[in-house]
Amino acid sequence: MTKKENSPRLYVRAVVLGHKRGKSNVHEHTSLLQIENVQSKEDSKWYMGKRLVYIYKAKTLKNGSLYRSMWGRVTRPHGNTGVVRAKFKKNLPCTATGRRVRVFLYPSNI
Repeated sequence: MTKKENSPRLYVRAVVLGHKRGKSNVHEHTSLLQIENVQSKEDSKWYMGKRLVYIYKAKTLKNGSLYRSMWGRVTRPHGNTGVVRAKFKKNLPCTATGRRVRVFLYPSNI
């Protein structure tokens, strides 16, 4: 077996749904995320305060890599269906909508 098959994944996948918004106003500083296998507000409470990262690929090489990252935190639930609100250090671009985010399982409360 290779190392990749033995190592556990230390994050949960999530999808960016967009920004928090009203009928006409869009609040870019808060993103809405749907975390995998989270279906209720009670399930989403475990992820409050967890760190997340949005990884994207750029065209120019920086620090020996084409990949860049944007870090943030899960702040609170949004509605009753398991969607959460998150804030990133820099606001997510609109091109992140529909793309994956990694939700790390730290800091842990257990």
